[in-house]
Amino acid sequence: MEMARAHLTIEGLVQGVFFRANTVETAQSLNVCGWVKNNPDGSVEAVLEGDKDSVEKVISWCQTGPPKARVDRVAVKWEKFKDEFDGFMSLTRHTSY
Repeated sequence: MEMARAHLTIEGLVQGVFFRANTVETAQSLNVCGWVKNNPDGSVEAVLEGDKDSVEKVISWCQTGPPKARVDRVAVKWEKFKDEFDGFMSLTRHTSY
């Protein structure tokens, strides 16, 4: 099993539409660890770690998001796997990780 880490920035109508909550549910259902948060510029940012296939499934889900979202762009930066998370959480805007 290949482990992977991806850092995402999701742009569009992605705040105020339960994007973070649904990302948490999706990631947890696939045993992906990391975090998701709203950014001041209106984008959503996430770090995903886990089995590469599962990380790719969460990325795929983020390209559409929940029903009320409109995703214009998902920027994906692949990073070195760090195994630094015990689960997946939603962070507040003022939290930095």
